[in-house]
Amino acid sequence: MASKPEQKKSAPRNKALEENEARMPLTRYNYKLMLIGFAVIVLGFVLMTGGRSSDPNVFNYDMFSFRRITLAPILVLAGFAFEIYAIMARDKRSGITPDED
Repeated sequence: MASKPEQKKSAPRNKALEENEARMPLTRYNYKLMLIGFAVIVLGFVLMTGGRSSDPNVFNYDMFSFRRITLAPILVLAGFAFEIYAIMARDKRSGITPDED
Protein backbone atom coordinates (compact mmCIF):
# COMPACT_ATOMS: atom_id res chain seq x y z
CA MET A 1 0.00 0.00 0.00
CA ALA A 2 1.18 3.43 -0.79
CA SER A 3 1.35 5.68 2.19
CA LYS A 4 -0.19 9.11 2.03
CA PRO A 5 2.18 12.01 2.37
CA GLU A 6 1.79 13.64 5.74
CA GLN A 7 0.36 17.10 5.74
CA LYS A 8 2.16 19.67 7.77
CA LYS A 9 0.11 20.65 10.76
CA SER A 10 0.13 24.27 11.70
CA ALA A 11 1.48 25.16 15.06
CA PRO A 12 -1.11 25.00 17.86
CA ARG A 13 -0.66 28.71 18.45
CA ASN A 14 -1.59 29.57 14.84
CA LYS A 15 -4.56 27.20 14.90
CA ALA A 16 -5.83 28.72 18.13
CA LEU A 17 -5.39 32.20 16.67
CA GLU A 18 -7.31 31.27 13.53
CA GLU A 19 -10.13 29.72 15.56
CA ASN A 20 -10.29 32.77 17.78
CA GLU A 21 -10.45 35.10 14.79
CA ALA A 22 -13.15 32.93 13.24
CA ARG A 23 -15.27 33.46 16.36
CA MET A 24 -14.51 37.16 16.69
CA PRO A 25 -17.15 39.33 15.03
CA LEU A 26 -14.54 41.96 14.09
CA THR A 27 -11.00 41.27 12.99
CA ARG A 28 -7.88 43.42 12.81
CA TYR A 29 -8.87 44.28 9.26
CA ASN A 30 -12.15 45.74 10.53
CA TYR A 31 -10.42 47.73 13.25
CA LYS A 32 -7.94 49.20 10.76
CA LEU A 33 -10.80 50.28 8.52
CA MET A 34 -12.64 51.73 11.51
CA LEU A 35 -9.58 53.80 12.45
CA ILE A 36 -9.42 55.17 8.92
CA GLY A 37 -13.12 56.10 9.08
CA PHE A 38 -12.63 57.73 12.48
CA ALA A 39 -9.73 59.80 11.09
CA VAL A 40 -11.95 60.99 8.22
CA ILE A 41 -14.68 62.01 10.68
CA VAL A 42 -12.19 63.90 12.87
CA LEU A 43 -10.76 65.62 9.78
CA GLY A 44 -14.28 66.74 8.83
CA PHE A 45 -14.87 68.24 12.27
CA VAL A 46 -11.47 69.96 12.23
CA LEU A 47 -12.33 71.51 8.86
CA MET A 48 -15.55 72.89 10.38
CA THR A 49 -13.69 74.85 13.04
CA GLY A 50 -12.70 78.48 12.72
CA GLY A 51 -14.45 81.56 11.48
CA ARG A 52 -13.86 83.48 14.68
CA SER A 53 -13.51 87.24 14.50
CA SER A 54 -10.97 89.18 16.54
CA ASP A 55 -13.59 91.91 17.13
CA PRO A 56 -16.94 90.66 18.53
CA ASN A 57 -18.74 93.66 16.99
CA VAL A 58 -17.73 92.70 13.45
CA PHE A 59 -19.33 89.73 11.71
CA ASN A 60 -16.86 87.43 9.94
CA TYR A 61 -18.20 85.95 6.69
CA ASP A 62 -15.48 83.28 6.63
CA MET A 63 -17.97 81.16 8.54
CA PHE A 64 -19.81 80.57 5.26
CA SER A 65 -16.82 79.30 3.28
CA PHE A 66 -17.00 76.25 1.01
CA ARG A 67 -14.77 74.33 3.40
CA ARG A 68 -17.07 74.76 6.42
CA ILE A 69 -20.46 74.57 4.73
CA THR A 70 -19.89 71.91 2.07
CA LEU A 71 -16.62 70.00 2.30
CA ALA A 72 -16.53 69.31 6.05
CA PRO A 73 -20.08 67.90 6.35
CA ILE A 74 -19.50 65.71 3.29
CA LEU A 75 -16.33 64.33 4.90
CA VAL A 76 -18.15 63.64 8.17
CA LEU A 77 -20.99 61.81 6.42
CA ALA A 78 -18.53 59.89 4.24
CA GLY A 79 -16.62 58.92 7.38
CA PHE A 80 -19.77 57.55 9.02
CA ALA A 81 -20.69 55.65 5.84
CA PHE A 82 -17.16 54.20 5.76
CA GLU A 83 -17.57 53.16 9.42
CA ILE A 84 -20.64 51.13 8.47
CA TYR A 85 -18.67 49.47 5.68
CA ALA A 86 -15.75 48.85 8.07
CA ILE A 87 -18.01 47.02 10.51
CA MET A 88 -19.68 44.90 7.84
CA ALA A 89 -16.59 44.10 5.73
CA ARG A 90 -15.03 40.65 5.71
CA ASP A 91 -11.31 40.20 5.29
CA LYS A 92 -10.89 38.45 1.93
CA ARG A 93 -7.40 37.28 2.85
CA SER A 94 -8.60 35.23 5.84
CA GLY A 95 -10.71 32.90 3.71
CA ILE A 96 -13.59 33.01 6.19
CA THR A 97 -17.00 33.30 4.60
CA PRO A 98 -20.34 33.86 6.33
CA ASP A 99 -21.46 30.34 5.31
CA GLU A 100 -18.69 28.75 7.39
CA ASP A 101 -19.98 30.14 10.70
